[in-house]
Amino acid sequence: MMTRLVLLVIAVLFADVLLGLSGAVTESDRIPAEDYPLYDQVVTSTFLTSVTQLVVIERLTRLRLTPDQEEPTTMGAFQEQEYFDGELPSDLVRAFISVNREPSRLEGRFHIGVGYRFATGDQIEEPEVSLARPVMVDDARVVQAPLVLERLAFSRVARNLRNDQALLYVETLRPDGAGAGFLVWFRRQGQRWKLFDTAVAWTIQVEEEQEQEPEGEPNLAP
Repeated sequence: MMTRLVLLVIAVLFADVLLGLSGAVTESDRIPAEDYPLYDQVVTSTFLTSVTQLVVIERLTRLRLTPDQEEPTTMGAFQEQEYFDGELPSDLVRAFISVNREPSRLEGRFHIGVGYRFATGDQIEEPEVSLARPVMVDDARVVQAPLVLERLAFSRVARNLRNDQALLYVETLRPDGAGAGFLVWFRRQGQRWKLFDTAVAWTIQVEEEQEQEPEGEPNLAP
């Protein structure tokens, strides 16, 4: 009887330890609240316009620096591309690589002055983007007004050992396939973070199809 009681106590204590470890892992994967002001600064200073009313943000953080990248970023990628002319501190680069090995879930902690919704793949979380105000065009087709910024995706924020420099990746994607990715370098001045520099990681432009004039007809002067 005593042996069973001892085993039961040990099992309960072991279960508590496992739960504590599990909670610690979950907490470590959570994006710190102090990182969201950096996200806010990128959105408001770079992407918002005077007519933007809604921003769509990818819920999970990005691990890549280019659209064709399938694995997490490596030190070799930074050395090959020489972002910011190779002037990024090595400890900041290592921190970026370390913190972006697994995707993390962004939370509703943005303060960007307009509404925003999270998206996972093609799914927009409620309320949907369709709630944005549509406009009518001449042929009576309903089209989406350019009030929705769609869509932004972020990496985790990396900080150097002294916590006076930070680095994050952001990309913007459009439904037509166009987009761009940027590395954003911050430096801390006193208690405030200032956007120091930006490097373009990639861009995709979609050329608009031009109307071709019928063959055999001369070009007429206006």
